[in-house]
Amino acid sequence: MWAVCGWCLRVHACARLGRGEGRGVATQGPTITTASSAGHGGRDVGSVSARLAPSPLPFLLPEPAPRPTPEGSSRRRSADTMASGVQVADEVCRIFYDMKVRKCSTPEEVKKRKKAVIFCLSPDKKCIIVEEGKEILVGDVGVTVTDPFKHFVQMLPEKDCRYALYDASFETKESKKEELMFFLWAPEQAPLKSKMIYASSKDAIKKKFQGIKHECQANGPEDLNRACIAEKLGGSLVVAFEGS
Repeated sequence: MWAVCGWCLRVHACARLGRGEGRGVATQGPTITTASSAGHGGRDVGSVSARLAPSPLPFLLPEPAPRPTPEGSSRRRSADTMASGVQVADEVCRIFYDMKVRKCSTPEEVKKRKKAVIFCLSPDKKCIIVEEGKEILVGDVGVTVTDPFKHFVQMLPEKDCRYALYDASFETKESKKEELMFFLWAPEQAPLKSKMIYASSKDAIKKKFQGIKHECQANGPEDLNRACIAEKLGGSLVVAFEGS
C-alpha cells in the first residue's frame, strides 16, 4: 500500500509542477520500509527513499511570428545602400559653383563659363565625375554652336544614363532670366542596372547642387523638346526659351 501511495504522491506532485504550483520546493516522499528492514529493528537496511524531485516538463512555446515589413522596404534599403556609397568628385562641385554664382567680370572669363556640362559615374560606379569633352562653353555659342540646347541634347548617349546641368536662358512676360536646370537622363534603351544605379544615386549629386529650382527627368528625346522644358521652367509664364 505504501508503494502505491508513494507513486500517487509522485504523480500528484508532477501534476502540480505542470500547473506551475510549488516551483522551487523540494518534495520529500515517504520512506518505504520493506520486510527486510522490519527484520532488522526498523534500521535503514533495505529501505527505499522515494524522493519526489521536481522534473521539468517539456513545455512547447509557440515561436513568435515574423514582423511584417512594408512592401518595397528591401528595395528601399538596397537603394539607400547604393546611394550612400556614391561620392561626388570635387570638380563636379566646383563646376556647379562657378555656373551658379557667375563670378565673371572680363569678357574672357565669360567665354570660359560653362553653358552645359554632363556628368557620369566612374567606371567602378563609386563616384560621379565630369564626362570628358561633354560640355558647352558660353564662348562657343554663336561660334561653333548655333543652337546650344539642341547641341546639348545630341551630346546625351542613346543607350546609357547621365546627369547634366544646363544654364537655361528664357523670357517670361516680365523679364529675361538665366537659371540652372538639373537633368537626369535615363533613356528606355539604357541597361536596367544603369537605370537603377543612376536613379538611386541622384540624391548624392543633388545634395551638392543646393539652390537649383528646376529639375527634369527625361526618358527619351520627346521629354527634351522645347515645350516640355519651357513648361518646367515656368509654364504659361515662359514666352520664349533659348531665343525661340
